[in-house]
Amino acid sequence: MLGEKVRYDGGHKLDTLITETLGKYFEWIPVCPEMEIGLGTPRETLRLISSGEAPRLVAMKSGTDLTDKMTRWAAERLEQLAGLNLRGYILKKDSPSCGIGRVRVYHESGMGRCGGSGVYAAMLRRRFPTLPVEEEGRLHDAGIRENFIERVFACHRWLAFLDSSPASGDLVRFHTRHKLTLSSHSDELYRKLGRFVARAGKRKMAGVLDEYGRMFMDGLRVRATARKHANVLFHILGHFKKDLDAADKAEMVDIIESYRAGLTPLIVPLTLVAHHLRRHPVPWLSEQTYLHPYSVELMLRNHV
Repeated sequence: MLGEKVRYDGGHKLDTLITETLGKYFEWIPVCPEMEIGLGTPRETLRLISSGEAPRLVAMKSGTDLTDKMTRWAAERLEQLAGLNLRGYILKKDSPSCGIGRVRVYHESGMGRCGGSGVYAAMLRRRFPTLPVEEEGRLHDAGIRENFIERVFACHRWLAFLDSSPASGDLVRFHTRHKLTLSSHSDELYRKLGRFVARAGKRKMAGVLDEYGRMFMDGLRVRATARKHANVLFHILGHFKKDLDAADKAEMVDIIESYRAGLTPLIVPLTLVAHHLRRHPVPWLSEQTYLHPYSVELMLRNHV
């Protein structure tokens, strides 16, 4: 995906979304499991073969079972990656080593069905259960791309927060800054995390932070919808009810409803919110990550 010729056929799968668009903001760490276990390129085609609870990774021409070699290498490689504080991971779709969830698994009869996970991908997700992970093919869907990048930036904020040796009061402030972000994914999640944070002072912080981080990142996997975003936008509008005249309020309502109906992208009502916020500052609202979840130059909200 970075343009290196590591494919089984000696080619590459350069993806300019990754190298050019996202490459302006992220440092990529290239990993090719099949090359790194010594297979070289070009190489035999690999397949997942159904076997008990977990499929085996097998070279088709020679019949060599590479499962154990792959898992031993992966365990060591993932520990190396753990020291790098990754913010996200993009995997190659359909790969028997790197695909997520829709990899074809073959039976002894030769028939295959989709639904398996690559050997390395499965180990990656077990080792880093809260890490934002996505396949490169799915990132060309605007909604999936926006959700993934939002989670990457949220993961960055969370890891930076952990590095600050936070106390329970700091967690309250972190949670408060993410109120609207969490609500745009799940109001139930926001309330659940709020109750959790309220009890945080009665427990050891190490356990509190571990549990909060897991729930926080898991919750952001829930896709935000136009309906949820519209609810958040109307909540924001309520903070301006004493400052806006009837015409401004009506304009805001019309634009939110236009967004909810799919007639305008999310950036349109958010631009109007930013305009009103400059004219009528609301400190609590200005601190919300919902308004600035990632670098605006990515223009992700122009397409959702």
